[in-house]
Amino acid sequence: MTASHPHPTHVYPRSAKQQWAAGLTGFAGVMLLIAGLLSLFRGIMGIAQDDVFVTTPNYVFKFDLTGWGWIHLALGIVAIAVSFGLFAPSTWARVAGVAIAGLVIIANFLSLPYYPVWSVVMIALSGFIIWALCVVRPEGSTETG
Repeated sequence: MTASHPHPTHVYPRSAKQQWAAGLTGFAGVMLLIAGLLSLFRGIMGIAQDDVFVTTPNYVFKFDLTGWGWIHLALGIVAIAVSFGLFAPSTWARVAGVAIAGLVIIANFLSLPYYPVWSVVMIALSGFIIWALCVVRPEGSTETG
């Protein structure tokens, strides 16, 4: 006995815009995964009181290095979880990806004196993630302009 399909399945070729959008979402997912892993490792280094961090005696947003470590560890874990949602394109993952990348930017800006060059690199990387997630238009939406 053969199974009958009530609706025929058609395979439509994807347009260049849809391929571009899928590529950007994949790029953002991979970059968010990398940023999450790096934040996770930075958090572990902060919790372990590693010697790579600069000591800053007079800083307005002064936290204990362990405190910054826990913040970066938590952001890394959430970023990794959200990045897996971006591999199966969904709106919640795009919104969460923008939000977590924004929080990574804020955390790296506030902890800039502790690890300056790396903080700037992470801010730039998170900016690319936000850009990639915001330019993608979901299928079926109409473009204006």
